[in-house]
Amino acid sequence: MKNVVITGAGGNLGKIVVDKFLKTGFRVLATVSPGKELTGDFKGDLHVYPVDLTNEKSVDTFTDFIIAEHGTINTALMLAGGFAAGELSKTSANDLQKMYSLNFETAFYMARNLHRHMLEGDSGGRLVFMGSKPSLVPKDARHAVAYALAKSLLFRYAELLNAEGQHKGVIAAVVVPGVIDTPTNREAMPQANFSTWVSAEDIAFALHYLCTEKGASLNDPILKMYGSR
Repeated sequence: MKNVVITGAGGNLGKIVVDKFLKTGFRVLATVSPGKELTGDFKGDLHVYPVDLTNEKSVDTFTDFIIAEHGTINTALMLAGGFAAGELSKTSANDLQKMYSLNFETAFYMARNLHRHMLEGDSGGRLVFMGSKPSLVPKDARHAVAYALAKSLLFRYAELLNAEGQHKGVIAAVVVPGVIDTPTNREAMPQANFSTWVSAEDIAFALHYLCTEKGASLNDPILKMYGSR
């Protein structure tokens, strides 16, 4: 049985991704924020851990534990993150640090540790980050500057990981969604045309495909999923 780490498992997207991987036979090692729970009717080999992903020592302890407990980690999906609006002229140092911590540090520590673990093995591995359209399309970043800047670091990070790991089949990818059709986003933007948004189920399908043998042929990928226009 293959092991997959899924961070941000308690979010709207995270729950659907957890369910997708459980139904396809993965052992899911899911993280939630301390004090939170993963609610849902899940069936399969699911293990849930509270971890402060912004704390380097907490992530070090967690990754050491799951490797000792479950053995080889084949796949990791870094879904944890957070959004905040804010135009350039109103973006403060605190805004930058908060978005950096939520959207980059949470991915950096986990991927660093598991990348090292995957390189030590012989079966390769997949590390998948959740990007954002504003981090690639400047006009979409105007009202969420700190968020877009933090997310943009994930693309360079994936490139660095691939430069070191591709020779051993350890591949990093970035999935870049547009607006995801979730209850939270519908509530925040009730006048929007929901039919143009990308579904969480489609994203879960893409994430799963990237982590299968068929998806292994996609080296150094950036997968854009902007929804219909």
